[in-house]
Amino acid sequence: MASDSGDRETACTLEFAVQMTCQSCVDAVRRSLQGVAGVQSVEVQLENQMVLVQTTLPSQEVQALLEGTGRQAVLKGMGTGLLQNLGAAVAILGGPGPVQGVVRFLQLTPERCLIEGTIDGLEPGPHGLHVHQFGDLTRNCNSCGDHFNPDGTSHGGPRDSDRHRGDLGNVHADANGQAIFRIEDEQLKVWDVIGRSLVIDEGEDDLGRGGHPLSKITGNSGERLACGIIARSAGLFQNPKQICTCDGLTIWEERGRPIAGKGRKEPSQPSQPPAHL
Repeated sequence: MASDSGDRETACTLEFAVQMTCQSCVDAVRRSLQGVAGVQSVEVQLENQMVLVQTTLPSQEVQALLEGTGRQAVLKGMGTGLLQNLGAAVAILGGPGPVQGVVRFLQLTPERCLIEGTIDGLEPGPHGLHVHQFGDLTRNCNSCGDHFNPDGTSHGGPRDSDRHRGDLGNVHADANGQAIFRIEDEQLKVWDVIGRSLVIDEGEDDLGRGGHPLSKITGNSGERLACGIIARSAGLFQNPKQICTCDGLTIWEERGRPIAGKGRKEPSQPSQPPAHL
């Protein structure tokens, strides 16, 4: 997991739908999160098949713990630790290659934004992550424009005061090519990025310090591998969906299938669920 928030991590509340039918299910869910570092509180509602987790962990890690009980879990909403909805958004990343992912944005406080997600199909190592100016995918990621930079500053690192607002630094892919990350940022705001795009690059962002002609422009992080439009998403208790109206899938059927395209309406292979949903 990558995090640029240091010791100042701010808890958020994750709302999961979890398949539960009895008290034994409730007990198993509670045990799966009991004593886990980064989990501050857990509320389980059997009648609603709902689990609320207050945590500083990425949602993917909490979901994996819940599904370790043998029950499916679907993230339905995110909010602040005080159960407030200050704004939430999501970007589904894809491109011509194997890289895909889901990245979520949550306004934790009026001053602090959470960016967390999972990206698969990367080469192991660091990869630059940036919000770009345009939500235009007509030419894949090449039409997303430059980094989001309303202040007209030079490229920098996420902790620099002089940087593009869209500069989120690097996320790190493990040996399996998966990056799971949680970043807190004090310049980006959810309401400023909805309708723009998020792009993951092939190489490491030098944070403006590399001395390359592109260092102060893009961080010299190479080609754009995958991108997605940042769209508004559900906050806490704002997603009552149980069946997808577009194709009739229940949230449990939807959990194990591609977000769109080939295979959406056919049963998925249970051994290969999408890691980022």
